[in-house]
Amino acid sequence: MTDSADIPSPSGEGRLGAAERGWGRSDWLDWPFFAPEHRDLANRVHSWCGDQPMTHPVDLDPHCRSLVANLGAAGLLDHAVAQYGQPPSVRALAVTRAALAYHDGLADFAFAMQGLGSGAISLAGSPNQQSEWLPQVARGTAVAAFALTEPDTGSDAANIAMRAERDGDGWRLSGEKSYISNGTIADVLTVFARTGEDGSRGLSAFIVRGDDPGLTVAERIDVIAPHPLARLAFANVRAEPLGESGDGFRIAMKTLNLFRVTVGAAALGFARRALDEALAFARTRKLGSGTLADNAVTQDRLGDMGTRIDASALLIARAAWLQDTQAGDHRRAAAMAKLDATEAASRVIDMAVQMHGGLGVTVGATVEKLYREIRALRIYEGASEVQRQIIARSLLKEIS
Repeated sequence: MTDSADIPSPSGEGRLGAAERGWGRSDWLDWPFFAPEHRDLANRVHSWCGDQPMTHPVDLDPHCRSLVANLGAAGLLDHAVAQYGQPPSVRALAVTRAALAYHDGLADFAFAMQGLGSGAISLAGSPNQQSEWLPQVARGTAVAAFALTEPDTGSDAANIAMRAERDGDGWRLSGEKSYISNGTIADVLTVFARTGEDGSRGLSAFIVRGDDPGLTVAERIDVIAPHPLARLAFANVRAEPLGESGDGFRIAMKTLNLFRVTVGAAALGFARRALDEALAFARTRKLGSGTLADNAVTQDRLGDMGTRIDASALLIARAAWLQDTQAGDHRRAAAMAKLDATEAASRVIDMAVQMHGGLGVTVGATVEKLYREIRALRIYEGASEVQRQIIARSLLKEIS
C-alpha cells in the first residue's frame, strides 16, 4: 500500500515492494494448518494493498469510510463478516489481517472492525436483523462498531453501568461508552447495557442505528496510532434487542473470542514488516568496511526477531486451525496466540527501531509508525494481563 509519509530507505532506492519481501509474503501458509485457498487469499490481499493510495489525511473519517468501501468492493470483507448464523473462517481472518497489517495498520483496522462490529449480529441476531445489516457491512456500505467499553469499565466488562430501560414494546439506552472504534463514523453499533442485576447475568445486547438523534460523539479520542475512536453519549437512544435478555455478556465474549486470534495475526503482520525493514536497512547501512548486516550484534538481533516471529506464527496458526476445524473450548489456544504475538511483535519492532538509530524515531519512518501501531494491540480485545489469567485458569482447571 503506497504511503506518501514513508521516508526513503537508507539505500536511496525507496521502499521495497511486497513481492520483494520474503518475510512479508505467505511463507507461513505452507504449514499444514492452511489450505491453498489461504495462500491465494494472502496474495490477493497483498495485490489489493499495492493498488491502494494511502495518504493518511488529518481528517480520518472520510478516509476510513473509503477504506471500508474499497475493501467491500474488492470482496475482502466477505472474510470478516459472518454469513447468517455461521462464524467466519478464523484462518481467513488471520491471513487477511496479517497481510493488511504488513502494509498499513489503518487498513487492517477498517477490515477488522467490520467483523467485530457485526459479529454479534451474525452470532445472535434474528433473521431480519441479519438480512438487514450483514449484507451492508460486507459490501462496505455500512460501517459497524462494537460498543462494550465504558469510561470506568475496561477489562471488567461484567460491571458495565449503561442502563437499558423498557419503553413500550422497545428499549431505550442512556449512559456512555468510551474508546469505541469507528465511534465517529458508525452506521450500526452493537451495544451492551444492563437490563438486570449486577454482574454478567444482568447484561443484554442491542443494535443501535448510528443516526439516532440521541446518540452523540461526546469526545473524539486521539491515540498514538490515529484511528477513529470516540467517547459516545447515549441519551434515551432507541435500541433493538439482540439475542435473549440477559445473554449480553455471553454474546460479547463469544464475539471477542472469535476475533482474538486475529489480533495476534495483525501483530504478526506488523512484526514481519519490521523485520523486513531491519533486513533492508542492515544490508545497506555502511559500517566500517562492510555493512551493519556483517556485525555480530546485528545478526544476533535479526536471529532473535526471526525466531520470535515464527514462534508467534505457529501459535496463531494452531489456534486458528483449532477454531475452524475442532469442536470444543479453544480459549486457551486463542489467548496464547494473542498474548505471544502482540508481546513478541512489540519486542521485534522495538529492536527494529533501535537498529535504525535516529532514523527509527523519525516521524514518517516505517518502523516509527509500526512502533505506534503495535502498542494498542497489547491492550484491546483483552489486555495481556487478561490473556495470562485465561491461560492460568485453564491450566489450573485441568488439575482440579
